[in-house]
Amino acid sequence: MPIKHSDQRVGIFIDIQNLYHSSKNLYNARVNYKELIRNLVADRKLIRAMAYVVKTEEILAAAAAKEGEPQMEKTTKSENTFFDALKQSGIELRIKDIQLYPGGMKKADWDVGMAVDAVRMADFLDVIILVTGDGDFIPLVEYLKWGKGREVEVAAFSRSTNAKLKEVADEFIALEDLPRVIMRKGPLRR
Repeated sequence: MPIKHSDQRVGIFIDIQNLYHSSKNLYNARVNYKELIRNLVADRKLIRAMAYVVKTEEILAAAAAKEGEPQMEKTTKSENTFFDALKQSGIELRIKDIQLYPGGMKKADWDVGMAVDAVRMADFLDVIILVTGDGDFIPLVEYLKWGKGREVEVAAFSRSTNAKLKEVADEFIALEDLPRVIMRKGPLRR
């Protein structure tokens, strides 16, 4: 485990879809993002915390309206409330719309955007924390470590994290072990 010290500059990159679905499916819970950031930074210097989100509900509501189904105004409001809560936790949002294809297929991911941002910011960070369990980020971790000489921590739920991703990171942080990060009380919101 790498040594953490107060002059380390930290960047946090959060795969919201991965984290949201893992907390919901594994723990029937939601994540307290303010506590998550506080725990991950520890006593170091946070330079940037970025979350990658997919805006789904307005797009899906518009598609439903075209097909004669009722609008989903309530869910659009809950999505905006979720985004506002992330911002209030000190997290910058990168937002994109879900892509709908003929035949009903949906695509929504930020893997490339998250990777590009991490590489772009690596020169002014000492530690890069990827909050995801997605094994697609293994080449990014390896590049940041060996190509850029950065310390890379991966934070995710143990049961939903790719084993190789845990192995290649300098440190794996099991979110279920962090105090007050999993919130089991109250309704699940997105």
